[in-house]
Amino acid sequence: MERRTDLLTGRPAGGDARPRERADAARNRTRVLDAAAGLFAAGDPRAVTMDDIAKAAGVGRGTLYRRYPDTTSIALALLDEHERRLQERLLRGDPPLGPGAPPAERLAAFYAAMVELLEAHIDLVLGAEAGGTRLTTGAYGFWRAHVRMLLATAGVPGPDALADVLLAPLASELYAHQRAQGRTPAEITTALTQLAGLIST
Repeated sequence: MERRTDLLTGRPAGGDARPRERADAARNRTRVLDAAAGLFAAGDPRAVTMDDIAKAAGVGRGTLYRRYPDTTSIALALLDEHERRLQERLLRGDPPLGPGAPPAERLAAFYAAMVELLEAHIDLVLGAEAGGTRLTTGAYGFWRAHVRMLLATAGVPGPDALADVLLAPLASELYAHQRAQGRTPAEITTALTQLAGLIST
């Protein structure tokens, strides 16, 4: 029997089979995530180590590694809620971000929403994408499926290859570079909106 995956969560469809979290484990998780969020925001998130997080959270390395194999997984856990909210808006929100608008308008709205997410959480996104992991995350798979669907709806040839090309400008390192060069979020959004318009020509 084929196993289905929920597009929104990336988990097996049919419910969450994870066991209930113990109270002490929940407290440790909160301490770890709070400490990691502070460290990621304080400097270069790519330089944060597991030792840094364990010390800041006041937990042992074993406790930390039992839940999170590396700093990337911690950054992904922190990003999860923000990304879920955007995913929900893409699936069931009002147009043009949600269903009901032409593909080019929906792509432009997606770009604008992603710029907002990057601007608000660039430290977490940089941490989550450390070591070239961006293309392997569940969130990237969701964004890619969304963009590919828009391209297919617009009748654009080669949507599989083009979906990745259209997501490339949203790479966190590129966004951080543009901001460091003085580009504003509005300028970046305008450029991406122009790019989105190409799929309607």
